[in-house]
Amino acid sequence: MSGFDVAGWGMFVPERVVTSAQLAERFGVDEHWIVSRCGIRERRVVGAGQTTASMAVEAGRRALERAGMSGADVAHLIVATATPEQPSPATSAFVHDELGVAGSAHDVNAECAGFVYALVTAAGLMRMDPRPVLVIGSDTHTLTANPADRDLSILVGDGAGALVLTPGEVDRVLAWNLGADGSCKNSLKVLAGGSRMPTTAQTVADGLHYAQINGNEIYLNAVRYSVRTIRETLEQAKLAPEDVDHVVPHQANIRIINSVLSHTGIPQDRLVTNLERYGNTASGSVPIALAEALDAGRIRAGDKVLLAGFGAGMTWGSLLVEWGGAR
Repeated sequence: MSGFDVAGWGMFVPERVVTSAQLAERFGVDEHWIVSRCGIRERRVVGAGQTTASMAVEAGRRALERAGMSGADVAHLIVATATPEQPSPATSAFVHDELGVAGSAHDVNAECAGFVYALVTAAGLMRMDPRPVLVIGSDTHTLTANPADRDLSILVGDGAGALVLTPGEVDRVLAWNLGADGSCKNSLKVLAGGSRMPTTAQTVADGLHYAQINGNEIYLNAVRYSVRTIRETLEQAKLAPEDVDHVVPHQANIRIINSVLSHTGIPQDRLVTNLERYGNTASGSVPIALAEALDAGRIRAGDKVLLAGFGAGMTWGSLLVEWGGAR
């Protein structure tokens, strides 16, 4: 066994909906301004008792059920998140316990590129240990957004998505690329709560536990690095942009997505997006969009599927696979 198949998938988003019309009223702007700026009409927001781990558990459970498996069948659990359940232990520990996972568990934090990072990690792990891996992306960025921050509040939503990978005889990975540029670490940041700035009454009073964003810098780097990683992955696979059947990008901003498609030459009709309904769900965005495309029967055996993401840090990554698992 040198490859993997996708045996199951699942997604979970909270019931609570916050529309762009509601946010427009809060911030004193026009709804059209929000939609034209980011392409988002509504987003889901966690309610009482809902957390990064609880969403991950539900998405993971649905993926396992579709695969006809349970946590006892999972050799490795990888949870991608930038909004952990708590500083310690890892979010994967909570998910591991709730799902009854038999094997190992760890988190991956590459911000919004986290799920692509986790999936590449899982594929590499299965080359050494060909046993089932459960990969989950889950984030609650609405909890880290300052309610007074218009620029970030209109973008973020909460949600989780999951894939179950099982050993396969065919190597489905056609190409992959991961990268980072730490010099861009200040483009999106949460200053307090870590060892650099431990939590104090003053950091809480100063609002330093909320995320701070430099929107222009994020936009420029997101386009630049997304285009770079997609081009390098296609070059590695020796494929042209039109050879891609489906591209599932990080659902951050429709202007970023359209710019990336334009610069890479991938046809618009290959795009898989649900940004309008869920907003930017960070580590959850790629697996949620992928799960919906699979549920709709859009992806078929033999299709070439390109997953691509970028995140704060900056981080970026892409993975091109030939679909061959459950459909």
